[in-house]
Amino acid sequence: MRLSRLITVTLAGASVLLPVAACSSDEPAPGKAPQAATAAPSEEPTEEAKGHPFTGKPYDALKPVLAVKIENTAAGKPQLGLKSADLVYIEQVEAGLTRLMAIFSSKLPAKVGPVRSARISDLHITPQFGKPAFAYSGVQTKMLPFVAKASLFDVGDTRNPGAFFRQPGRFAPYNLFANTKDLLSKAPKASKAKDIGLTFGDAPAEGGVDKKSYTVKWPAARFTFAWSEEKQQWLIWQDGKKDMAAEGGQLSAPTIVVQYTKTERSEFHDKNQSYTPLVHTTGKGKAVVLRDGKAYNANWERESEDVGTTFTTESGEPMNFAPGQVWIALASRKPVIP
Repeated sequence: MRLSRLITVTLAGASVLLPVAACSSDEPAPGKAPQAATAAPSEEPTEEAKGHPFTGKPYDALKPVLAVKIENTAAGKPQLGLKSADLVYIEQVEAGLTRLMAIFSSKLPAKVGPVRSARISDLHITPQFGKPAFAYSGVQTKMLPFVAKASLFDVGDTRNPGAFFRQPGRFAPYNLFANTKDLLSKAPKASKAKDIGLTFGDAPAEGGVDKKSYTVKWPAARFTFAWSEEKQQWLIWQDGKKDMAAEGGQLSAPTIVVQYTKTERSEFHDKNQSYTPLVHTTGKGKAVVLRDGKAYNANWERESEDVGTTFTTESGEPMNFAPGQVWIALASRKPVIP
């Protein structure tokens, strides 16, 4: 399926940062080793030497891509498996809340969840990965034809019930989890990880502003990313509370991307007539990239849904991310409930 080309969004840039949709906050939050040359100077670097396309880290082989839709309210926490994700997208859903889509390839946790239902915005994000396996729990009837035509392998609970189980000690619908190997076993031809436009390496020499924390707001959700010098990671807080992992410890990542997009009403709504937001992720826009305790103003561009997003500095150079997991917060300049 080829979904419609999305609307270009640009924001006015200040020296850093402070759009209405996502405000910077300084509120307190509760060297590469030298490598021996192995190839003659005239030889092209191997794909492995470039690092994994999703994380920039070394890898042995590119593996299939699994996307999983994960609950992101207090009732579904702590989530399981997010620590192993290469990429984590934060998307607005009904009533101004958020839900996550985790992308796995270089590492695969044994189990993941709570798995929740898909949204139309997911189908605009996944084509950049080729034809990944997509795990979710249900979708409204009106959206079924869109899922059927999408560039993905449907391994949701209806098509692949054997991969899912109810986790003891949790209550429905926040107790549905999945075995990841069983998910991928139903998508043997799922696309392997490939270049989606991200670059990893040294931070830009100029343009960064020191930041202790940075806060992003949706109508009914708030994330704060607080820099930990000790861990060299951005610790993640949601709605004023530490965002803990079911495996233990606070969720964190070396790179956080706040990608300012347009969010509008889609044709879908829930039983309470609350409309589903459509988050536009093609076109051009502004972003803030958090890495190494600094915030960098950046630009993003995605020409079509079958390619990834490139991030550049204000001077037009590649905006390198720190190697490791990347969280991408799809925020709007003026958060609204469609």
